[in-house]
Amino acid sequence: MGRRRTAWWRVAVVAVGWVVLGALGGAPGSVGFAASAAPLRSPSASPSSYATASSSTTAPSSATASSSTTSYSSTRGSSYAFAEGAPSVRGAADTGDAERLDPGTTYRSSLPSEGKVYYRLVLDGTSTVYVAATAVPPTGAAVTATEGVRVSVQDADGRTCSAPDTASIGAGRSPRPLTVWGARQLPSSRSLCRGAGTYYVVVERVLRAESSPGDWDLELAPVLEPRLRKAGSTSAPEDWDSATPSPPGGEAVRRRGGGGFTSATALEQGAWRDDLRPGQTLFYKVPVDWGQQVYATADLSSASAGGEGGGFVPGGVNLALYNPVRGLVDDTSISYNGSQKSGALAALPPVGYDNRYAVSDRVGGMRFAGSYYLVVHLAVRVGEEFGDGPFGLTLRVRVKGEATAGPGYAGRSEPSGIFQVGLPGLGSGSVGDAGSSDAGGDGGGGAGMKLVAVGGIGAGTLLLAVLGVWVVVGRRRAAGV
Repeated sequence: MGRRRTAWWRVAVVAVGWVVLGALGGAPGSVGFAASAAPLRSPSASPSSYATASSSTTAPSSATASSSTTSYSSTRGSSYAFAEGAPSVRGAADTGDAERLDPGTTYRSSLPSEGKVYYRLVLDGTSTVYVAATAVPPTGAAVTATEGVRVSVQDADGRTCSAPDTASIGAGRSPRPLTVWGARQLPSSRSLCRGAGTYYVVVERVLRAESSPGDWDLELAPVLEPRLRKAGSTSAPEDWDSATPSPPGGEAVRRRGGGGFTSATALEQGAWRDDLRPGQTLFYKVPVDWGQQVYATADLSSASAGGEGGGFVPGGVNLALYNPVRGLVDDTSISYNGSQKSGALAALPPVGYDNRYAVSDRVGGMRFAGSYYLVVHLAVRVGEEFGDGPFGLTLRVRVKGEATAGPGYAGRSEPSGIFQVGLPGLGSGSVGDAGSSDAGGDGGGGAGMKLVAVGGIGAGTLLLAVLGVWVVVGRRRAAGV
């Protein structure tokens, strides 16, 4: 009888133990058992498997697509992986019918061959808002070097809040994703764009006289940057280390690039190896904190044919760096003749809030911490001259400097945590937002970890109490009491 009772207590302790472990594993923010539910992507998986996955998860439902007259068409196809589950919005021909965009949400739309399209923003009088527009020509479309896309943000009286931003196809004459950004920035020297109210995002095609007719797919990503808790300098730093360091050496590690901004592959400092086919664009992201500098080079391998036929492709390879809100910081084009080629981005300043006051786009773009995007495109004409490849791509990335404290935001960004490095609400990864709402204080990683800590202490105490009772009962049984 005593044995059976002792065995019963053992079963009870085991059961309680499993309940406790299950509770810890399922707690919000837990890095235990719950984390294993999301498998990591194997770097050795084939490129075709990623392409299949991207196309299956980003294809819009017919119900969503049919709701707008200028919505995208899934039959045209493109080489860009749009944000999964992005809602569709219609670009209106005038401001009266403009649909609203909310910061923190990524949208999908389309851009017609002719005319402007309008979208609406409702803004407060204290925050800066950026809107990035990525236009994607159909695969195989005929494009010219000068044509492209332009975006601007205007107030309710039609006055532009920042200089319109334009991106063009370039010398490679290869259809590729083109990303531009507009802003309502505060504090602003343009007093007419300081107030709360309705604003408009205006997107249009430019210089398309000789290109193919038809719509281009469009992705829109509005972002809200909160005001600072304490106002600082309004002048750009004059002195910074502009020397270009040597790129990291060593054997390159294979890492497969993503098909779009939202699926960009994370890279750290080091050398990384990938394969690139003509017409393809690959996306990578590099965490860069406040006070840090980022450098990158791209090496393209020689063609198997060696380029003996005398082929030459101007702008055959394009390497670009975009900041966390997808604003272009710097890019470089590399002509290709079949021999191995290398290109590097210009030296860039450390990430700093005051960089936004600089005249240079290269300096002004380095205005916040977060994920900086490296985007590499190989022109279609490289395939026409030197075959379909794939061509070997090596990226060498260096992040220089120690992370420093950021400016201290007075509110939360939208999307939350976009100006952070690492996990939201945790130590060194978010030093730039430490103490601010954007660091994840409410509902972020900090609250989750507190819940795990409290739950772990309580569950541990319960388990120790049960074990104590088990020992006492076992001894009493053994003594015949």
